[in-house]
Amino acid sequence: MILTVTMNPSVDISYSVQDFKLNDVNRVEKARKTAGGKGLNVARVIKLLGEDVLATGVLGGTIGDYITQELMKNEIKNDFFRIDQESRNCIAILHDGKQTEILESGPTILVEEGKVFLEKFREQLAEASLVTISGSLPKGLESGFYRQMVEIGWENGIPVIVDTSGESLRQVLLHEVKPFAIKPNIDELSHLLNMEVDESMNGLKQLLNNELFHGIELIVISMGGVGAFVKHEEDYYRVTIPGIDVVNPVGSGDATVAGIAVALKRKQTVQDILKTAMTTGMLNTMEAETGYINLAKFDSLFDLVKVTKVD
Repeated sequence: MILTVTMNPSVDISYSVQDFKLNDVNRVEKARKTAGGKGLNVARVIKLLGEDVLATGVLGGTIGDYITQELMKNEIKNDFFRIDQESRNCIAILHDGKQTEILESGPTILVEEGKVFLEKFREQLAEASLVTISGSLPKGLESGFYRQMVEIGWENGIPVIVDTSGESLRQVLLHEVKPFAIKPNIDELSHLLNMEVDESMNGLKQLLNNELFHGIELIVISMGGVGAFVKHEEDYYRVTIPGIDVVNPVGSGDATVAGIAVALKRKQTVQDILKTAMTTGMLNTMEAETGYINLAKFDSLFDLVKVTKVD
């Protein structure tokens, strides 16, 4: 079973408005509401790929109830730590070819609640073969919280994939116990290292020799439409992808993480792990719904992904 962690989930609400007006009434004929959060996107794609998954994290209030109901509709097992506060809404207004977002910050988690969640997480690992940790931390939890989770995974012999950014990622990388895999993009690396990233093959190889990344078995640098650059143990790979019609790129990174997790669970070769990850990421961008893939298109896209070892 793959355990997916989402510490600050939300209900994602999308409003399409043809002529958006400030300081006026805007009427919406159709709204889309989904159980949101990066880890929940990961869980949906893992489920669609046919693997057993359990979604966990922190939920509260009627918004939390809605999220669990939506997961149950998709037959995704879940076991969240419940709090008294209300989980958050995240609103996207689609207008004039643009997207305006209104993001609630969500609940503030007490230190004691964080400790109780970690004990719950430790118990859940008894049934897990692999863990994914995705997205931001809620207010109240210190930036090293994911670092603690990685260490608990290591103590239990469970590989952990971390997909976060900023100080949370920095704290994970500074710790002597490293995650099994990370999936930063170029912007996240630039912010992490406080430098402009050289996107050439030699530049990326040199960047990944930074001591921050020592001890991580798999590093997938997402490069959008041009694919990815990857370090696996001591080997480097360039992954290229075909041109596709992009419908909705939101959640493609989460679908990529799901692909990595499923391929690792199935003990695929490193080349097939990378091809699976890129394929699931592309499939997500080809659909309007976030965290969704059409498996009927999987094999044809998989065959078009090219993995080349870099000397």
